Order: sequence, then C-alpha cells, then structure tokens
Amino acid sequence: MDIILLGPPGAGKGTQAGLLENKFGMVQLSTGDMLRAAVKAGTEVGLKAKALMDAGELVPDEVVSGIIGDKLDELGSDQGVIFDGYPRTATQAVSLDEILAERGRKLDHVIELVVDEDALVVRITGRFTCGNCGEGYHDTFKQPAKADVCDVCGSSDFKRRPDDNEETVRTRMTEYRAKTQPILPIYEERGIVTKIDGMGSMDDVSQAIEAVLAQN
Repeated sequence: MDIILLGPPGAGKGTQAGLLENKFGMVQLSTGDMLRAAVKAGTEVGLKAKALMDAGELVPDEVVSGIIGDKLDELGSDQGVIFDGYPRTATQAVSLDEILAERGRKLDHVIELVVDEDALVVRITGRFTCGNCGEGYHDTFKQPAKADVCDVCGSSDFKRRPDDNEETVRTRMTEYRAKTQPILPIYEERGIVTKIDGMGSMDDVSQAIEAVLAQN
C-alpha cells in the first residue's frame, strides 16, 4: 500500500510514519533524507543533485523523481511506502503517478493531519528535551515529575530548539498551505483523500490512520 501523509511541521507526521513503519513494515520516503543519502552514496542522480546544490540552485523535479525511482527499485514490490514532502506541486503529482505506474504501483490513500494553528503554536513552542538522553517534555502537557530534573536520567540539562517559536510556526503553516492547496484537489477528484484530526492523542491519530488503511 502506497500513501501520502500530509501535515505541517509539528502535526505528528513523523511520529505516525514511524508507527506505520514499525507495525506494517512500510517505508517512509522523505525527499530531503533521500537527497542527502543519494549525495552521500555518490549515485548518478545524487551527483547531479550535489552539483546543483553546491551551485546554490534548486534541485529540479526530474532529479528528485530519479531519486524516488531509485529508492522504489530497492524495495520489494509488496513493501508499502509513505511519501513525505513529495509531491508539493501539481507537476510533481503527475510525476509521482508516472513513477509508480512504471513499477506497477499506485497511490492508495492521501491522508492529511489537520491541525488548529493556534493549538499547534502552543504544542510546538512549549516543547523541550533533556540535553543528556533526549527525553521529550512540554511546558503544558508533560513536565518532569521533579522540577528541572529529567525523569529518565536525572539530568538538569534541558534544551529547546531555536526555531520552536511562534513566528516560525506560523510561517511554516503559511508555507504548508501554499504547497498543499495545489495538489489536494487532484487527489480529491479520485476520492482518496482523508482528513484526520491531528490534534488528537498519538494513539487516537494512529487508530484513525489504521482505520483508513483497513479500507483496502
């Protein structure tokens, strides 16, 4: 089963993709991660991408498509894929259809994690982690049992990401809406788009996604 998982940064998309990988053996394909891996591996398309990035240019669709095609060729035909960060334009949506068709695949579902922007701001700006073991916490939803002491390792070294601020979150939301609006109608016409409340608990969101996948 091949799906697109949509959602702005902080919607829990990465968490849900990880759960799908663990439970169903699916593979998350993030274009950013694949580009970096292809460059590191020195593949033909990776070398093209590196030359463009070194020159400060955007990587064109055909290079990204080549990297996606190479990755799909490495997977078993029965191994499901979660597309993350691609497609972002109508042109890329057409390219993805072609890439999948060439390999006897098709998109089964497009799942969008819908979030409330103000609530997302609270969710993201309040999060922090233990600098020693990486345990995650939140100002509102998950404080350490003992103030300023990590529940897991006892460290008092806590960190916040510098980009976890309101201005950045709202900018990301604006960019996300601009990128998803062109492609959603393409898939809505096929009847394969499902919107899920991304503000629910991790388990609730996971169960909702699994219910969608169970329709096949």
